[in-house]
Amino acid sequence: MRNTGLSVIFGTFALLGLSACSTLNNGGKLHDLRTFQREPEEFSVVPSKELAQPESYAHLPTPTPGGANITDATPKADAVAALGGNPALTVATSDIPGSDAALVTAATRFGTNPGIRSQLATEDAAFRKGATLFTWQVVPRNNYNHAYRNQALDGLAWLERYRQAGAQTPTAPLD
Repeated sequence: MRNTGLSVIFGTFALLGLSACSTLNNGGKLHDLRTFQREPEEFSVVPSKELAQPESYAHLPTPTPGGANITDATPKADAVAALGGNPALTVATSDIPGSDAALVTAATRFGTNPGIRSQLATEDAAFRKGATLFTWQVVPRNNYNHAYRNQALDGLAWLERYRQAGAQTPTAPLD
């Protein structure tokens, strides 16, 4: 009887050990709750506009990969038009509006780096990996907040400092 109990315990531990190793072949991403990857979402599906015969084929946009189509839905522009605004202002253009020219000139006075987004993403991923290298938790948490916890500001503490210095904060919560 005693050998049967030991073999059951040993078998249970062996089974648990093998099941723990089973996540190594897929990198553990299947059961990782912290992947934060965008998954298909039913609310992100936007129906297209109805097909219609164009007035002139000369007015059709030039087909470009990833470009806009006349049947593509434009929910922001449609909402702006329904509220009486100018839907043309919702379309992003490469031109800088005149009202922002001074700001862009001041911000780019030392030059720009066209690859800054990919560079920052790479550096941020390396920093977060290094900051959470020796952490272990039972319950998954947001590693981004954990990595940057020493760089976060306490909004209520700064609000109190400004109030003690005599700054008026009319839109801030009273506490």
